[in-house]
Amino acid sequence: MAGTGVPFAVLPGGTGNLFARNLGLPLLDIEKVMEAVFTGFTHPVDMGWARLSRTDGSVTEHGFVVLAGMGLDADMIANTRPDLKRSVGWVAYLDGAARSLPGAKPFRVVYQIDDGRLHSAKVHSMLFANCGALPAGIALLPDASLDDGAMDIALIQATGPLGWLGIWRKVWWDNSVLRRTRAGRLVLERRGRDASIRYLRGAVAEAAMIGPTSIELDGDELGVAVRMVCRVQRGGLTIVLPEGHDTSRF
Repeated sequence: MAGTGVPFAVLPGGTGNLFARNLGLPLLDIEKVMEAVFTGFTHPVDMGWARLSRTDGSVTEHGFVVLAGMGLDADMIANTRPDLKRSVGWVAYLDGAARSLPGAKPFRVVYQIDDGRLHSAKVHSMLFANCGALPAGIALLPDASLDDGAMDIALIQATGPLGWLGIWRKVWWDNSVLRRTRAGRLVLERRGRDASIRYLRGAVAEAAMIGPTSIELDGDELGVAVRMVCRVQRGGLTIVLPEGHDTSRF
């Protein structure tokens, strides 16, 4: 479908429905989404591509619409029980996170954004996002947009025994609550930068890992890789939306 211009309709029916959530589609009104196929309008949105280099030297490329992740993010997906996903939906990922955190260890990654210089960091997870909203109104990557032609990258590293609490505070309270008001944004400006999550942006991001690292794309396990190159395809998908749908929040 990518680059063809053929209209693409999204019917919410998955575990987290992250793509539909970020599009602002009604998750519980399938008839409205189906009706949009005949009476709605189309809007171009970006999509991502991830090129993975494996330990055996093989290289594969895969498309994604929400995000690609390595490290703890991928381990959490792998440790989420399928039966729990079927019974409680996206809440099952909390169980996957609880299973993954005790054994989570940081790893070294060397990365480059666009034509910038090489950087080295020790992280628990690295994310490459086309959009950034999670269930329950949580903004994982608050500046990510579906139609800006840019990819948002997050380097996540918990420091100290309370590190994960600090990351949760930043994602839930700072990103999802404070950033929504002018007063809250002033509080964040005065507090300064939080080193637990570093946000970057670019059209292409390349990361090389010291050893084999678990990978996930849009909530699917993709095994392990030693190198990952993610790029954004601007307007790669033509999405069908209900008549009058607000695209300003994309």
